[in-house]
Amino acid sequence: MKASTLHGTGFGLKRELIPQLQAVYGQPILNNVSFVEVAPENWIDVGGKAAAQLAWFTERYPVVCHGLSLSLGGPDPLNEVFLQQVKKFLNTYHISLYTEHLSYCSDIQNNQAGYLYDLLPIPFTEEAVFYVANRIKRTQEILQRRIAVENTSFYVKAPISEMTEFEFLKAVLVEADCDLHLDINNIYVNSVNFNHDPHQFLNQLHQAGLGQRIVYAHIAGHYQQAPDLIIDTHGEPVIAKVWQLLEQAYDLFGVFPTLLERDTNMPPLAEVLKEVDQIAAYQASYPSASAMHAHVA
Repeated sequence: MKASTLHGTGFGLKRELIPQLQAVYGQPILNNVSFVEVAPENWIDVGGKAAAQLAWFTERYPVVCHGLSLSLGGPDPLNEVFLQQVKKFLNTYHISLYTEHLSYCSDIQNNQAGYLYDLLPIPFTEEAVFYVANRIKRTQEILQRRIAVENTSFYVKAPISEMTEFEFLKAVLVEADCDLHLDINNIYVNSVNFNHDPHQFLNQLHQAGLGQRIVYAHIAGHYQQAPDLIIDTHGEPVIAKVWQLLEQAYDLFGVFPTLLERDTNMPPLAEVLKEVDQIAAYQASYPSASAMHAHVA
């Protein structure tokens, strides 16, 4: 696979926004859009108008894939048939980067595997580190490229956990020799839900030398259900404390590609792009911004 360079700011490509995007292509409103993200599950084997729309974007922007259903921590066998579909999709559209959640979303009951339609936390144990790392290695072998895994939000800890979230993430990245898809909002969500310091989480990543594994980041809004419970909805504007975490991450690691997630409660395109512009403004405030790119092979 030919190497490519990802940089700047992006946002998740939603079909309801496509006509608006095509209508303003080439206009200043899109000046800060450097790349877009798609979930391959939503596009594999589509035809007709949808396929033409996707091709339109891949011809004009770098596209990254962020998966939803690989279930890296799931108890059922790794879905290698699906991975072959992903590989074909990536190659067809010349997409270099595929990332997935460090979680699981499948289970087995009565010898039948099925999807749970939620991203559930993997127990933070040494056994799970090797289990998940082996599944990541197999994924990379099938796709013939490195992948990145995302630190995920969660709402309950497995009682058998032996490690902190950071320790587990670090161990998986090292054992699997894969990259990191850093989600800034998820760091904040988990810090509220489990009462720890989100800034310390970023400091630990830095101290462990994991910044070099960051391929790009997510930033998003969330729903505050209670003072000690946040739901990662991607349906509200990004709050000040999450922007502050992004600034800290840039201070620690340099400017890396950063994508706005907005999946629910979708406002008009112009409102979405205001937050993309805000990411770009943070990036531009760093003198070395133009020199910091994520290398994707």
